[in-house]
Amino acid sequence: MNTHSGLPVDPAPHAERLDRLAQVAVHVGLGLVPGQELVMTASLEALPLVRRITEHAYKAGASLVTTLFSDEEATLLRFRHGADASFDAASGWLYEGMAAAFRGGAARLAISGDNPTLLSAEDPEKVSRANRARSKAYMPALSLIAGFDINWTIVSCASPAWARAMFPDDPEDIAMAKLWHAIFAASRVDTPDPVEAWRAHNAELTARTTLLNSRRYAALHFRGPGTDLTVGLADDHEWAGGASTAKNGIVCNANIPTEEVFTTPHRLRVDGHVASTKPLAYQGTLIQDIAVRFEAGRIVEAQARTGLDVLNKVLDTDEGSRRLGEVALVPHSSPISRSGLLFFNTLFDENAASHIALGQSYSKCFIDGASLTGEELAARGANTSLIHIDWMIGSGEIDVDGLLADGSRQPVMRRGEWA
Repeated sequence: MNTHSGLPVDPAPHAERLDRLAQVAVHVGLGLVPGQELVMTASLEALPLVRRITEHAYKAGASLVTTLFSDEEATLLRFRHGADASFDAASGWLYEGMAAAFRGGAARLAISGDNPTLLSAEDPEKVSRANRARSKAYMPALSLIAGFDINWTIVSCASPAWARAMFPDDPEDIAMAKLWHAIFAASRVDTPDPVEAWRAHNAELTARTTLLNSRRYAALHFRGPGTDLTVGLADDHEWAGGASTAKNGIVCNANIPTEEVFTTPHRLRVDGHVASTKPLAYQGTLIQDIAVRFEAGRIVEAQARTGLDVLNKVLDTDEGSRRLGEVALVPHSSPISRSGLLFFNTLFDENAASHIALGQSYSKCFIDGASLTGEELAARGANTSLIHIDWMIGSGEIDVDGLLADGSRQPVMRRGEWA
């Protein structure tokens, strides 16, 4: 492949690859069916991609496409000029409306690509309060998403601010081109037939989840520099990865891209210490070198080289925010890891390394999870929280063992690769 200024050159023009990404979003990510509504959220920077997705959604038979736009400049104006009391408010009416749309059968698509440092200079207390208020207001809609009542997906769009964060030494046009190339490659739209590429990739992930589900591990044990962590797995847990069938019967890929297989930890059975292997970009703050200790499933000590104040505010969100809602395995040789890039975007960075997530569990990660009540899920070990925040703990130096109910262990990963 030829390069110019260090940038790989794809023979397909940008417009063609953007169109392929839109097709993947509609047909692979959402699996949109004729007659279904689509609710989309995006920033103003994503308008060209929004239009492409809207076109392909209508071609696929969508009955109505509604897009809710956000503006980063308007967000900053709130923090600079909003009354103090306003940071405890959120648009509950909006999220109630979204929940009503989902209950009525609408699909959900989010386009990510926000400035990872947008709120880095703002008051952490106000950021925390605003996030908490939004999370509470969003819960009626989020519960339907986390429960996979609907088909949903997240894709990404390059933005100048995101590109500057990733490639600070490049001119803006080169930085944008590099970021777009990375998005297209990770999303498998730099291939002649992206839909077929995703079919093959999903088959590989399905084979991996089938194997893990056959093992019925009681726990996973992570070992490596700064890490000696035992993650007990929820009773009747089920591994998932790649394409999944939502409760409405539609097959979707919730994350574009995705390289992970994941399941639900037991909220009371996590013990030991663990160190992050990549920074966590959260609400404009870069939290680096996270190190925490768990006792009986709960984080009892937390440290970070940068962003500790923000991390502590996250951990104090609610009772479930110090417990785990997800554990995921990703080989160190995944395409995103091989790129060597830090995206400052969890959608990408979580697919470069094995990770854990603080907060809310997914009901899909239980045997017959779609039919279980909240009380039944909790009895099996599921966690409940206003948050779900992934951070990376895998690397080429991490080993993972599967612990069986009889106390014996089996190698799952060695030096970050499948054993």
